Amino acid sequence: MTFHFRPLIVPIFLGLCLLLGGASAAGYPANMLLQLAAIPIIAWSLLAERSAPLPRVARQLTILLLAMAAIIVIQLIPLPPAVWSALPGREEAAAGYRLFGAPLPWLPLSLTPDRTVASALWLLPALAVLLAMLRGGAYNPELLAGILLAVALAGIGIGAVQRAGNEAAYFYEITNRGLGTGFFANGNHMATLLMCAIPFLSAFYLVARSRSRTAQRSSALLVILAGTLGVLIIGLAINGSRAGLGLAVPVLCASGLMLLSRKRRIPAWSVVPLLALSLVGIGIVFFSPVGNDFTQQVKDVSISRSTFFPNTVRAAFDYLPLGSGVGSFTSVYPLYENQAIITNTYANHAHSDLLELFLETSLPGMVVLALFLIWWTHRAVVIWRSEEVDQFARAATIASAAILAHSLVDYPLRTAAVSAIFAACCALMAEARPWVRPRRTTGQTQARHLSVA
Repeated sequence: MTFHFRPLIVPIFLGLCLLLGGASAAGYPANMLLQLAAIPIIAWSLLAERSAPLPRVARQLTILLLAMAAIIVIQLIPLPPAVWSALPGREEAAAGYRLFGAPLPWLPLSLTPDRTVASALWLLPALAVLLAMLRGGAYNPELLAGILLAVALAGIGIGAVQRAGNEAAYFYEITNRGLGTGFFANGNHMATLLMCAIPFLSAFYLVARSRSRTAQRSSALLVILAGTLGVLIIGLAINGSRAGLGLAVPVLCASGLMLLSRKRRIPAWSVVPLLALSLVGIGIVFFSPVGNDFTQQVKDVSISRSTFFPNTVRAAFDYLPLGSGVGSFTSVYPLYENQAIITNTYANHAHSDLLELFLETSLPGMVVLALFLIWWTHRAVVIWRSEEVDQFARAATIASAAILAHSLVDYPLRTAAVSAIFAACCALMAEARPWVRPRRTTGQTQARHLSVA
C-alpha cells in the first residue's frame, strides 16, 4: 500500500463511522456497510508487515481485546444439557422443553446466540480503527482530529435546523425529536461527539502553534481556537443533552489544562481540582431537577433510568457468575419489568453500558473491564506526567474519559460512531505510531514508524 494512501485509511473510515454509524437500534443498512468495510481493513492490519514490534502497552491492550473476544466465543460454544440447564437463569428454558416432552438439546451459554453474533459484528468498525492504527499506522493524527472536528461542526449546523422544527432534518425514524441530534439518532450521543471534539481541538491548536513562525500566525490560530470552541459550546446548548452539558464542565477544564501546560508535564496536585470538577459535572447529570429520569419523578417510570437500573442489577445478580450472553438484554429485561406499569414502549438498552455489560458477561466481563480501567489509568498518568508532551494522546485521555463517564448513564459505545472514536483514543494512548515515508540512505532504510510528537 502506497505511503500517500495509508495515512488516509483511518481518518476516512472514522468519518464514515461518524456519518453513518449514529444509531444502535436503527440504521441497519448503514451499519452493515460499515461492518463490511471494516473486514478488509482488519484483514490488512493483521497481515501488514511491521518494521518494529508493537509497544508493550499496545500488546497489553491487544491482550485485553482478545480476552473480551474469548468471552464472546465461549458464550457461543454448545454445552451439554446437564451443564447449561444447571446454570443460573436457565430454569425457564429447561422447563419449556420439558413441558413439550422434548429432550434437552445442547445449547450455548448465551440465551440469544444470534444476537451475540450480531453484537460481535457490531464491534467490527471499532476493531478496524484500533488495529489499523496500532498495527498499520494507517492514520495522521492531525487529519484524524480534523475529520472529527469537521463532522462535529457539520452536526451542529444540522442540529440547529432540527431544533428549528424541520422534521426532514432528522436522519432516523426513531430519534429524539426536538433535540439537536445531528447525524445521530440519540441526542446524548451527539453530545458525546461534541465533548470529544473539544480536547482534540485543543491538541490541533497546540500542534499548529508549535509550528508557527510568526506572531501574526499564532494570533490567527488563537482566534480560530476561540471561535471554534465557542461554536462547540453553542452546539452543546443547541443539542440540549443534560449529560453533555454536565460532563462538558470537566472536559473544558481538562482541555484548558492542556493549553496551560502545553510544553511541560502537569503538576500532580492539578488532578485534585480536575476530579472535583468531574464529580460536579457527574452530579449535574444525576441530580439535575430538570428532565432527570434517574433521581427525579417522571411521567412514565417504566421507561426511566430509575426503573432500568435496579431491574438490570437484579437481573445481573440472577445470572451470576457467567451472565445471560452478549446481546441478550432485550430478551432478559422484560422478565424483570413490573407488569402493572409497563407500556407499549420497550427498553432497547439498560441506558448504562456498565450495567448492561454486567448482566450479559457477568464476572468475566467485569474482570476484563477492571483490567482495562487499570491499563487506562496508568496510561493517562504516564501521558500527562511525561516530559515529552504528546498533545493528541492527552486529548485522547480526555475524550475517552468523557465517553466512559457518559457510559455510566447511557449507551454511547453501542453506536459505531462513538465506539470508533473510543478505539482511536485507545490506540493513541497505546503509543500508536503513524506511518511515515521510508527514507533511504546509502544501502540502508530508516525506521518507518515514529512516535507522535
